[in-house]
Amino acid sequence: MNAVLLESAAAPGIVRLTLNRPQARNALDAALIAALGAAIARHGARDATRVVLLDASGSAFCAGADLAAMRALGRAPPAENLADARRLADLLAAIRACPKPSIACVQGAAFGGGVGLVAACDVAIGAAEARFRMPEVRLGIVPAVISPYLIEAIGARAARGYFLSGEILDAARARELGLLHEVVARDALAPRALAIAGEIAQGGPAALTAAKELVAEAGHRDADRAARTAAILAGLRAGAEAQEGLAAAIERRSPAWSR
Repeated sequence: MNAVLLESAAAPGIVRLTLNRPQARNALDAALIAALGAAIARHGARDATRVVLLDASGSAFCAGADLAAMRALGRAPPAENLADARRLADLLAAIRACPKPSIACVQGAAFGGGVGLVAACDVAIGAAEARFRMPEVRLGIVPAVISPYLIEAIGARAARGYFLSGEILDAARARELGLLHEVVARDALAPRALAIAGEIAQGGPAALTAAKELVAEAGHRDADRAARTAAILAGLRAGAEAQEGLAAAIERRSPAWSR
């Protein structure tokens, strides 16, 4: 068990993976990305695992990437910058491609990469308090690696608006757009997730995997999208605009372009 990711049996065949960096609002650092990726791979290969629940400890679901780390990576050698962007892109791709169904349980704020985690899962339910935001343009970057999953969830038109504005979506609006399948009271979140997992687990294991593949085949599959979106993110955050935007966010001031 890794300290940044807790793993438990929610019920027979149902595994709970809990993001466990509450002091950092479960921001996606390298250790958490690696731990979650390894857990997804392990359970994807286990016959005993039928459904994976993804939740988080603390008040926030996931604040996205660590801003200071993003800024530092923009100054790092290009290969290191790109490799880091690719790690998150590969994690989201692994969640989507995992042969076991996944359910995101969103109890609080999900920003940036955290929204990507929600969109990459097969099913997502949220508490009424859940909030979602793609604030990247205000930092001089774009939500590149999460974009394929979010556009699939809410459509290109809605994604364009929220990518450009960086405004917050509440749980009700996220449900209307299709990012969430259901909105429930906070104390009903875990029981409802288990109920959905139980319904899913009644399906044949091979049929469930095939059902996921069927939807993927019917959509626009692109084996290179992880590489392309990672390259977009890495390129932007190495530029002067992203360095200023990230510095401004860390220093809690307005970026130069908004003065």
